[in-house]
Amino acid sequence: MRAWGLACVLFFGLGSVCAQQAQLNKQAKAEVWTGWVSWVMDGDTVLVVRPGQQEPVKLRLDAVDAPEACQPGGAAARDAMIALVLRKPVQVQLLGHDSYGRDIGRLSVDGVDLGAEMVRSGMAWAYRFRTGRGPYAALQRQAKKEKRGLFAGREDPMSPALFRKFNGRCSTN
Repeated sequence: MRAWGLACVLFFGLGSVCAQQAQLNKQAKAEVWTGWVSWVMDGDTVLVVRPGQQEPVKLRLDAVDAPEACQPGGAAARDAMIALVLRKPVQVQLLGHDSYGRDIGRLSVDGVDLGAEMVRSGMAWAYRFRTGRGPYAALQRQAKKEKRGLFAGREDPMSPALFRKFNGRCSTN
């Protein structure tokens, strides 16, 4: 993939062809595995145990950002994730790692994309690192319009990124 990326930069510049090829290469390398959720840390981070393993893997859901545990709405988001996955078999599509050492991936139960479900129910924001938007942006707009979950109040809730900027991370992550 590095050679392809270098060739694209040298011969084509930073065009969409290169970006599309890099995305395809990333998707082709995504690892898919099954396990079960042993613990829910918050609305976007869980511990998943692989079959035959005893130590869980910390998995951060891709493309969503749920309230911090110490942030208003954090307990509700965690409870929503608990209801969706705790002690249930899951499928993990591992996409990479973040700067905190957590695996980043998509998580599903019985074919239901849990990142999409958290955003659809108003328990998390659609989020993509550096761009701010993610594949669930339309679901977030709908949740806000219908005043679901975190968006049910009169005022817009503070996004987790803004909360962290002013308050730092909670000690549970």
